[in-house]
Amino acid sequence: MPTIKDVAREAGVSIATVSYVLNNKKGFISQKTRQEVLDAVDRVGYTPNTTARNLKSSQTRLIGYAWHKAPRQSNNSVLDSFIYYLAQAVESAGYHLLTFTHPSQQPLRVYDELMRSGRVDAFVIADTNDNDERIKFLIDAGFPFVSFGRSKPNWEFSWVDTDGHRGVREAVDYLVGLGHKRIAMAAWPAGSLAGNHRVAGYMEGMTANGLALDPSAILHGEHNEHFGRAALTQWFTLSPQQRPTAVIAISDLIAIGIMNEAEERGLVIGRDLSVIGFDDAPLVQYLHPGLTTVQQAIPEIAEAITQILEDILKASQPTLSQLLIPPRLVIRSSCGQPLPSTVSE
Repeated sequence: MPTIKDVAREAGVSIATVSYVLNNKKGFISQKTRQEVLDAVDRVGYTPNTTARNLKSSQTRLIGYAWHKAPRQSNNSVLDSFIYYLAQAVESAGYHLLTFTHPSQQPLRVYDELMRSGRVDAFVIADTNDNDERIKFLIDAGFPFVSFGRSKPNWEFSWVDTDGHRGVREAVDYLVGLGHKRIAMAAWPAGSLAGNHRVAGYMEGMTANGLALDPSAILHGEHNEHFGRAALTQWFTLSPQQRPTAVIAISDLIAIGIMNEAEERGLVIGRDLSVIGFDDAPLVQYLHPGLTTVQQAIPEIAEAITQILEDILKASQPTLSQLLIPPRLVIRSSCGQPLPSTVSE
């Protein structure tokens, strides 16, 4: 029985291109290539597994989304929230969300299989990185997708992202407004794309407020509570005149580690040390004190991604959409004015 590989070989195109034509995705494949694929289908006698109706105008009304990976003893509250709001948004638009997992070392195989079998109309990508192979694969295949997050600047694809640069910049401005001058940041490893945007916001905020960028003030580590503890421990090796009076953590989980370590050292959060997180995870408002944090607009991001997907799937010539959505600083009790004895002259 002929396969999609036979069609691709006969037409002289990729398997992904054949899948795209068979699923009647408009605007990404030239009419000439489309006709060559359909002619090859006739010559080899191939019938798609999803039935011949896919050759005309049917849609599955399914959007594929790869469930994110979370390390043991950790979670990702942002992506947990995102998938909930994304499911709501696509359902309201008349689609359904098809979630799946993939091997860590071979993510493309599942994407390719879902494309070839015609089981999804498009994908939503999340948890992106600077050289995301999933994004490159889908760009090359010409298959519809939108990502929550950016990747290489020279890759042309549609994405929606939180403006982490702006969020951290506002956090710095808020701490400076309280009187802080020694502000540190606990960041992710330098290879993190979202992390780099947030660190850039920190550096811009410090410079714009006339504060020195002390290399010892920025520490990099993994996304866990232990790193927050380790970061504060390292800052406490500095002299009292150099220690930060305020810390911005790149995530709420790391901020919790900082707060836990500070309290074990006898510090009062909000008086002896101010702490700001990022994400506004559901439980941080119930900490004592409640954590001031940068809240990502997850419902709005999910809605925007769904709207862009609708435009892509309906348009004969879809346009590129790239959207930064500003976060919001949620002020609680973990920040206060620095003690007079700690303010540098």
